This record gives sequence, structure tokens and C-alpha cells, in this order.
Amino acid sequence: MVDLLLGLQWGDEGKGKIVDVLTKDYNIIARFQGGPNAGHTLEFDGIKHVLHTIPSGIFHENAVNVVGNGVVIDPVIFKKELDNLDKFDIDFVSKLLISRKAHLILPTHRLLDAASETAKGKAKIGSTLKGIGPTYMDKTGRNGMRVGDLEFDDWNKKYRSLANKHEAMIDYYNVDIQYDLEELEAEFFEGVETLKKLTFIDSEEYIFKAQAEGKKILAEGAQGSLLDIDFGTYPYVTSSNTTAAGACTGLGVAPGKIGKVLGIFKAYTTRVGSGPFPTELFDKDGETMGRVGNEFGATTGRPRRCGWLDLVALKYAVQINGVTELMMMKADVLSGFKTIKVCTAYQYKGKTIEHLPYSIESDHVKPVYTELKGWSKDLTKMTKKEELPPALNDYIAYLEEQLNVPIRIVSVGPDRTQTIHR
Repeated sequence: MVDLLLGLQWGDEGKGKIVDVLTKDYNIIARFQGGPNAGHTLEFDGIKHVLHTIPSGIFHENAVNVVGNGVVIDPVIFKKELDNLDKFDIDFVSKLLISRKAHLILPTHRLLDAASETAKGKAKIGSTLKGIGPTYMDKTGRNGMRVGDLEFDDWNKKYRSLANKHEAMIDYYNVDIQYDLEELEAEFFEGVETLKKLTFIDSEEYIFKAQAEGKKILAEGAQGSLLDIDFGTYPYVTSSNTTAAGACTGLGVAPGKIGKVLGIFKAYTTRVGSGPFPTELFDKDGETMGRVGNEFGATTGRPRRCGWLDLVALKYAVQINGVTELMMMKADVLSGFKTIKVCTAYQYKGKTIEHLPYSIESDHVKPVYTELKGWSKDLTKMTKKEELPPALNDYIAYLEEQLNVPIRIVSVGPDRTQTIHR
């Protein structure tokens, strides 16, 4: 069986930390979608690490890390990630395996991303400008370049043909994008040479054999369920399936082989970039959440928008993923609030509803809040569930009752040691 670990909000829930905490229980950690638009932060021994494409199990001696077919890889960013990990003496050839069917992000994909976003003007969707969307468009348009192409002598020819096509498309957008393609390509080809030193695999066969051998596999999602291309807040979404279904297509795992589905959420809600956000706060409470929670995007550095927990959206994410266990992050950030609010319903087109409607734009939706008692104790030094303040236990019990799923982990700080198992 393959267990899944997914974000249930708009990304940035703390998946990297939890994968790192859980890796000791698994033989294989596999990324199944997204690309360097992800930023998975891990903190231990006083050092902060941010991974973008490499799975979060890379620091564990016994775990094999697989980049699955559903992932898109930028060789430039990938090389930088490997360079940053050099000092840790990790055996990448045996510990980091790349699917031949994973698609490559070309320099021109990033330029296309910038041209497209600039052309949208005020209607821009808040892209990370990493070339993710254009790469997935080439994938579905059956034009893409894949990792396996690098094993053939004519890969350069394929690259040139696709890059030329992209340049023509950039001209079509008729926006002022300044770039030096030769310079970008030099960096890209250097990244490709580094990539070619790693082990390429037929990942679906590898995962199938691992299951047959009884190995324990954890599929690591990127971004969050509300950014899913089908089920997220379209068009302010990413270009891949971030939900449980994406693990099946992104790794070649049969639906019947999915075991536990571990859903991660913050004790409040955040969002980076554009898009609707019903519980967003523009007051002192929102500012406090952002400051105390150090809410800046791990990939873009952009400040995250903050708001109270949206239980309507969270319940929706739990349902579409079939979540079996929950993990609540950043409970420590809410310490000090006298009252904690939870959005339990929406006012939508004159009616009170408890499900996520087609549009959650602020013109159509107003949050309906339930108020709960806050707590003031500093949680960051706590190590046992018995130490948690009664008001936090009441908050957890309330959420479990509403979501009908147990909360197994409560995170009380960024370090891997600041994790309480319930």
C-alpha cells in the first residue's frame, strides 16, 4: 500500500516538516506532482532547509527518494538544490531516483510564463513564474520534453525545436520581456549535465515492485488541495492535480493500493498570490498571524495573506481526498488570541450554505463564524499532549467533531522536535 501526505489548504501547510518527521517509518518517499513552485521547509539541528523538487526524505539515511512522472523538473533549480545539499554528504545516485516520464522545464517555459502573466495585467493569477503552467501545457499538448529524452543522442534537436516554437509564442504576446536566451541556455545545459549523473528509472515499475516486496511508501504532495487544477479555486490554481487522485496518475499507483491519506492543515488559513480567500483578515489579528507565523512563501518570499480557519473549505478538501488522519500545524501561532474564530458556513447568494460553492469570490460569499475560547500559554516547549492547554484541546475536539477525522499530530513549532503525537 502507498500512504499519501497532502496539503488541505492553499499550500504552505508544513508538509516538508511532517514528511521529515514521518520518514523514519517509510522506505521510499515519492513526489507525485508539481515542480519548483513548491517550497518544502525542514528545520532541525538549528538549520533551515528549503526543498523545491527533491522529496523531503532526502536527509534520512535509509529512505530512497523518487521524483515521479507527474513532477516537472527545472534542471537549473534542481542543480542548485543539489549544490546546497553537497555539504551533507548524501549519496544522490542511490538515494535520489528520477522518473524518465517526468517533464522538463525549459528556460523558454519560464519566459512564456512571464509573458503570459504580464499580458494578463490586473487579471493575473499570481503565478510563481517558474514555468510550471507552460510545461504542463506542453505535456497535455503532446509537445513536451521528458527526462528520458536526455538518454538519446537527438535530445538537443528536440530541445531546439521546442525552444524556437516558444520564442515565436513569446513574440505573439507582444509584451516587453527582456532576456538573454544564450545565457539562460548555458545554465540550463549545465543543469542537464548534472541531472544526467543521477539515476533515471521507469518509476511506475519501480513503485510496483516496491509494493510487491512489502516496502513502505509515502507519496508526498506539493501545493495544496485548494490549488488543484480541477477542484481548486480556478483559475487561481496550479497546473496539476494536487489531490489524492494526482498520486495515482503522478506515480502510477492503482486507486485500490492507496492506504492512509494524511491531510495537513494550519490552525488558521493562509494564501500566497491572487485569488479569493473568504476568511482573509485585514486587521491586527491578521497582521499578528503573519508576523508570529513568519508567513512568507518558501519559494517566492512573498508575504502570505492570513485569516481564520475556513472549515467549509477544509471539510471539502477532506472529502475529495478521502482523508483518514489529520495533522494540525502552527497551533503555537494562535497562542495569545482571546477568541478564536472558525468559519463554519457561507452566506452565498442570500442563502446559508455549508459546502464549497462554484465561486467563493468576495462578491458572492461572506463567512459565517463560530467563536471559541483562545489560549495564552506558549506551546513551543511542550512535548506531550497532556501539557496542551484546555482551550486548545477544546479547539482540536471541535474540529475533529466537525470533520469526523482524528487529528493525530499537533505541531507547536518549525523544528522536527516540536511535534506532539496524539
